[in-house]
Amino acid sequence: MDFRSPRLRTGLLLGTAFATGVAIGPATGLIGHHFGYGFGFSALAAQDSSRADTYRLLTLFGDVFERVRAEYVDPVDDKDLIENSINGMLTGLDPHSSYMNSKAFRDMQVQTKGEFGGLGIEVVPENGFFKVISPIDDTPASKAGIKAADIITGLNSKTVQGLSPEDALLSLIC
Repeated sequence: MDFRSPRLRTGLLLGTAFATGVAIGPATGLIGHHFGYGFGFSALAAQDSSRADTYRLLTLFGDVFERVRAEYVDPVDDKDLIENSINGMLTGLDPHSSYMNSKAFRDMQVQTKGEFGGLGIEVVPENGFFKVISPIDDTPASKAGIKAADIITGLNSKTVQGLSPEDALLSLIC
């Protein structure tokens, strides 16, 4: 492995910083809890110590943030760095947590509002064609009699074999 590549070096730096934070963060809380209260520190002193640890870790985050901004191989957007950091923090907690920025949140609201446009089916690629997962009630697909597990082989007398879902949709529209 060639570690002279700036991109690889920066990636390793970020990965190491994240892994260190994930590994050390919970451990520092357990150590402080175990020893801090065991030696008779008051709750206030423990709280001050916890705040100091938090500020120290936030300073570490800020240092890594600045280093990435200054030395990453490509220019990076501050908003992207912050949003990706937040998402990393949440996905590190469990596989079901993640961060949505305002645009992603609005898109999710539209998708779950219960009003659908288009054909009204959910499909997945299968053997070069598309397998219907489920038609949505009261949409053109359900009215046309499309059922779950149907295989779509063509649209408007044109094969869909090998097309991406986006390209298949375009061939239907055009």
